[in-house]
Amino acid sequence: MRIADKMTGVDKFVSFEFFPPKEREKWDDFFHEARRLREVNPLFVSVTYGAGGTTQDNTLEIVKKLKNEIGLEPMAHLTCVGADEKAIGEFLDQLAENDVNNVLALRGDPPKGEKSFIPSDARFCHANDLVDFIKERHPEMGVGVAGYPEVHPEAESAMSDLEALKVKIQAGSDLIVTQLFFDNALYFDYATKVKAMGVMQPIIPGILPVLSLASVERIVELCGASIPEDFLESLKAAHEEDKAAKEEGEPGGRVRALGIAHAKKQVAELLEGGAPGVHLYTLNKADACLEIVRSPEVCKHLKDCAEPVA
Repeated sequence: MRIADKMTGVDKFVSFEFFPPKEREKWDDFFHEARRLREVNPLFVSVTYGAGGTTQDNTLEIVKKLKNEIGLEPMAHLTCVGADEKAIGEFLDQLAENDVNNVLALRGDPPKGEKSFIPSDARFCHANDLVDFIKERHPEMGVGVAGYPEVHPEAESAMSDLEALKVKIQAGSDLIVTQLFFDNALYFDYATKVKAMGVMQPIIPGILPVLSLASVERIVELCGASIPEDFLESLKAAHEEDKAAKEEGEPGGRVRALGIAHAKKQVAELLEGGAPGVHLYTLNKADACLEIVRSPEVCKHLKDCAEPVA
């Protein structure tokens, strides 16, 4: 079932992003975390392209198991990086044959060590090219695309970035998942501007729970997101407190607690403010996501998210 169609039957929802490990020996642990997140009834889960390694076969194996054995609705990432028409077509056919009906179409980042994206197939230069191809080959599939509340790092301007989004929508995509952000005002302003352009497809905000200072600094550097100054300073202070506690042989966890609290506040405000749902970037960590979703301020907006009674 297309995710956009599933959304019509729910008021508010949560969804998750996974990036399964490359090493197959770690897959059991990954699927264990996925099963735990199934407990809070996510509307869907997205799975990064090349999951479990560089091959489409591994990605297919993972999304099949998530759907058929664990009972989650997967949305497979698909990028233009290294793409060619034959391989993408065959991959889409395999998804369809296995009842995986949703794809997140992305241009993708340049390969490691490359400064700019160079298409390997002239047909796939931008995400909208991928959307076009998917809808030609499998018009029944649901297609999501990325949105950038803080503007894509390569965009010439905020307006050109919005226009690029509209082109992706016109190509046939039916929902938007945003890049991560830490200030909800960015999302609400972005949603207003997108709708002003006549784009009515749902805009699902992407939220990253901060679990360590090093990881969030690395991630925001990669994606170009900003961290509010007061939140960043609090994280840095908490990081120093955690270091001191570790030296004294005491438990830390101050950065994690601060990050989880910020994510809870973000998610609750987004759901209260009109977002259709929230997409959590899990970092494959179920504990943090369950803590957020099952918190009273978040769970009151969702269905079937309460912790099971023992």
